[in-house]
Amino acid sequence: MVVSSQYRDHTEKIKTKIRALGADLVGVADTEPLKRLKLDPPSLLAPFSRAISIALRLPSAVFEQIIDQPTPLYLSVYQTANRILDQIAFHTTNILQRDGFKSLPIPASQVLDRENWYGAITHKAVGRMAGLGWQGKSLLLINPRYGPRIRLVTILTDAPLNIDSPIKNRCGECNLCRDACPARAIKGVGTKDNYKNRDESLYFSRCVEKLVGEFSKLPDVDAPICGICIKVCPFGR
Repeated sequence: MVVSSQYRDHTEKIKTKIRALGADLVGVADTEPLKRLKLDPPSLLAPFSRAISIALRLPSAVFEQIIDQPTPLYLSVYQTANRILDQIAFHTTNILQRDGFKSLPIPASQVLDRENWYGAITHKAVGRMAGLGWQGKSLLLINPRYGPRIRLVTILTDAPLNIDSPIKNRCGECNLCRDACPARAIKGVGTKDNYKNRDESLYFSRCVEKLVGEFSKLPDVDAPICGICIKVCPFGR
């Protein structure tokens, strides 16, 4: 589905500017299907017709250092990527505002509900609708080129940008992420398009317990991160 061709040039100019700021991937989603998601606040998408998904590739070598738990090096890369993404989103928001459009950056890694572990909107769902990848059995967004070795940020806007289309799920019968998960949290259930909720894909409480109860207590880590399912995914290796 495409907006009028008169907006094609503007869409490409915005994408080019975002890449110039350091992004590796950028796509645009229609917000209407995203209104079915859990949102904070529930009216988050009301003023916005488009969601821009931006991805930054993580250095592959950092995942080779991960054996059975996250490392301080991975934490540093993770946090640095989030900061860069937030800066890209901030600058892009100002560009869109100067063009006369309302825009709102959604932080790359902000948890608003720490009981259920939700943010304002799920970046993975936005990225899928924007054509950056598909939802893997780990629930992570998997890009054909970079795999799940990416971090994401979202910008909401009323700019009439041309939208991109979701791409085909290519996980197939692969269950490497399920077999490697130290929490046994990945069910190994595939989906053609997307999961209705995360419980279809994960034993989510097991993942939270492992990350919060164990990995976040590791020396020099002090954050609920893992990286093991990302490491074993054949896409992006």
